Amino acid sequence: MKYRIMADILVVIHFAWILFMLTGFFLTVWSVCKYIIFKVRNRFLDRWLFRTLHCGGILLVVIFPIFGKYCPLTVWEYNLRSQYAPDQIYPGSFIARHIEQWVYPSVPAAAIIIPTIFVAVFTLAVFFVCPPQKFKRHK
Repeated sequence: MKYRIMADILVVIHFAWILFMLTGFFLTVWSVCKYIIFKVRNRFLDRWLFRTLHCGGILLVVIFPIFGKYCPLTVWEYNLRSQYAPDQIYPGSFIARHIEQWVYPSVPAAAIIIPTIFVAVFTLAVFFVCPPQKFKRHK
């Protein structure tokens, strides 16, 4: 039972990670558009911790599929599920099952990898062109 609960919790964490990656991307796009259109630097672009974690995360998200590896969260969840009930097709809870459909969609790998590479290149370019300020200067 503990393996099932841990696997379900891991799926929720995985889903939160995906939301973090997508949110960071959309905030970056919004901030860049605002900067291009209004020439106003958005405060999001100065969020050093968020942007640094997001860039590091997006690098990991891109590196794994390029080298043919699975996300460590996926591997960990699979191992937990196999310890719980290897003979069952899906031993998860109702909520985890629905979240899992978003985490592991039934699409060709290229449909995930190609947009992910685009997101990573864009995010990294913005990070280096408009780096976040680590500390605010008081005037």
